[in-house]
Amino acid sequence: MAKVAADDRSVSPEDAAERAGARAFGRRGALQSPNEALQPQPAPPPPERRHRRRPRRTVLSTLSGILSFVLVLAVGALIGIGSVAERFAAPGPLANDKVVFIAKGTSRGDITDQLEREGVTDDALMLNAGLLLASLRRSETPKAGEYLFKSHVSLAAVINTLLEGKPLQRKVTLPEGLTSQQIVDRLKELKDEEGNPLLKGDMHVPKEGTLMPDTYEFARGDTGESVLKRMQDRQKEVLNEVWARRAADVPIKSTYDLVTLASIVEKETGKADERPRVAGVFVNRLTRHMKLQSDPTIIYGLVGGKGTLGRPILKSEVEASTPYNTYVIDGLPPGPICNPGRAAMEAVGNPAKTKELYFVADGTGGHAFAETIDEHLKNVARWR
Repeated sequence: MAKVAADDRSVSPEDAAERAGARAFGRRGALQSPNEALQPQPAPPPPERRHRRRPRRTVLSTLSGILSFVLVLAVGALIGIGSVAERFAAPGPLANDKVVFIAKGTSRGDITDQLEREGVTDDALMLNAGLLLASLRRSETPKAGEYLFKSHVSLAAVINTLLEGKPLQRKVTLPEGLTSQQIVDRLKELKDEEGNPLLKGDMHVPKEGTLMPDTYEFARGDTGESVLKRMQDRQKEVLNEVWARRAADVPIKSTYDLVTLASIVEKETGKADERPRVAGVFVNRLTRHMKLQSDPTIIYGLVGGKGTLGRPILKSEVEASTPYNTYVIDGLPPGPICNPGRAAMEAVGNPAKTKELYFVADGTGGHAFAETIDEHLKNVARWR
């Protein structure tokens, strides 16, 4: 035993290493059965992980930095939003009220450029951006039309005007007593400040007596036909109201005849208090089968829709046979000689109850009335 130990101590380092390897091989590389050789070898255990604890102060510092950054961004955003809001609410550069027409089909960019050229804004880019955002938010687009922008209008007000789409409403007053041709001519004469027509499209001349004189609103770009249609609708409405309230003993058989006689009353006098009286004279004459003998019917028979003769009536024209000359024909003419107003229609529907059969202009804008031919001739001698 002691000798073996001595032999072990006398072994060189190289031999010791070799023997150690052989012993290890003996444990791992010993002969195995085929089944043992096929068994997987266990994996070596993973190395131990060393957990390092981060200082608590570092985490708090990071969170504080993030919160500070977010706060700075929020404050900056609020300042920016406030600045933009002030910009949109600030008075604009427009010195005086201005009317601007936005043509149909104009793009948003062209609209803002146009408003900058017109002096409504001095920042087309800002207006364009605001108009885009407002359009998306409200699901609306800028509307074409003619708009009135007040002096120093703000960007916000401009945007609201364009998106609301309530264009400037113009007015046209068409007085009583005009013929349909005269009304169409007046509508065609409506022009803007640059001489461009305010109403578009062709206009036909409606039948005489079918248009209601009044003041009508319209927007630039409306058709003339649309205005005429409103006048016709209004005339039907008024006529039906008057017809429903007419006196039972009036010798008028239809609404058409009522308008025809009302058109004669309209042309005979412009004084409101005389209309029922003039209508009463004509109703009395119709009842007695007398000719109406109205000068305006002579003129219409000569010039038609032109409306005015431009000179006194000649004696030969009084005797001329035309369908409208009530000095020649019996009863009413074949149709209206102008477009009468409500007051003239009301006068025919409810005429004054008198025995008067004559009247003549008295030189003061009114008329002198008479029940007999002798009294009438005296009035004629006095005023003519």
